[in-house]
Amino acid sequence: MDLGRYGVFGHSSILTPERARAFESLGYGTVWQGGSPPADLAHAEAMLDATTTLKVATGIVNVWTADATAVARSCHRIEAKHPGRFLLGIGVGHPEAHAEYRSPYQTLVDYLDVLDAEGVPEDRRVLAALGPRVLKLAAARTAGAHPYLVTPEHTRQAREILGPGKLLAPEQRVVLEADQAKARAIGRPSVVKPYLGLTNYTSNLQRLGFSEHDVAGEGSDRLIDALVVSGDDATIARRFEEHFQAGADHVAVQLIALRGDDLEAGFSRLARILGFSPA
Repeated sequence: MDLGRYGVFGHSSILTPERARAFESLGYGTVWQGGSPPADLAHAEAMLDATTTLKVATGIVNVWTADATAVARSCHRIEAKHPGRFLLGIGVGHPEAHAEYRSPYQTLVDYLDVLDAEGVPEDRRVLAALGPRVLKLAAARTAGAHPYLVTPEHTRQAREILGPGKLLAPEQRVVLEADQAKARAIGRPSVVKPYLGLTNYTSNLQRLGFSEHDVAGEGSDRLIDALVVSGDDATIARRFEEHFQAGADHVAVQLIALRGDDLEAGFSRLARILGFSPA
């Protein structure tokens, strides 16, 4: 599935069907529905109904809260209605969020087994993979990986594990602010809560070379700058290019903004910065 070079990552509250049309007109290839959408995938379907070429992906369906058989039926319904435009992102969530969080790797394998039995093709699903074991599973049983809250260095490592020919679509946060102190003030809350309280993310960041100090409390400036790009247009464009140079096929852009900011205007500016705006 061709997702385009850039996509938009956001939660259902901002990814309205109307905004999906706007993102499509700006030239973004895919929207990624964050959070844990329910098994009916109705919101993803509504965005597909409102657009003509845009792809829609989940980032991610949670294996603990969305029944695999029900998800498979939703995938078939959407595929029949919008062939080739929906990608199922799957993940195991966080141990802090689910009391039933036991044997997450085996639970993910079992979930994929159900999708196989229900006829959901491997090339229409990806895993929210951070560590080597799940990245290897993504390479073996899906189209690829959708890593979240990562750096270009993680993208490089993920590509080495996935190998060639597998989709690698990391998420990248961005704040459209040149002043570094202001940018950190805007971007830091999106990292701290909940992610610096979730062990799967802090463990992954430490595997990438960040210290216990970096991931503690409010997060070090070094960590925030690595996870949330800001600065002038050239600096922002360079960070995204680093992901591609490291092996990404597609980058899901998460715009971090202040409450009340015009998100469509921000994504329009980003499209110009990244060099694909049709305007």
